[in-house]
Amino acid sequence: MASTSRRKTIRVSIAIADAVSWYCAIILLGLILLASIRENSSTAEPVKGNQLLDRPCDEIYVVGEGETLHTISDKCGDPFIVEQNPHIHDPDVFPGLVIKITPSKPRKLLRLFERS
Repeated sequence: MASTSRRKTIRVSIAIADAVSWYCAIILLGLILLASIRENSSTAEPVKGNQLLDRPCDEIYVVGEGETLHTISDKCGDPFIVEQNPHIHDPDVFPGLVIKITPSKPRKLLRLFERS
């Protein structure tokens, strides 16, 4: 009789341990999912004013939709885009065109001269 009671106790203990491990696994999975959702939905500050103009352009620039050589030149501070990119034959540029940018002056210095 003692061995039957002992077997029941062991079975109940194993069942409880299995249930607890499943609950822990589900809770851990939920925490991982919650952390990944929070990480993906970070609340970045909205872009205000001329913050986009302050962003430096990379040396290799890919033309975006609606951009012209003039807007790219103003944005990146490079007035000699056509001279440095012999593959540009027409002043009309198209999205996806890769061009080389060499800013002549930092954007902040250009703003100081514009204000004067």
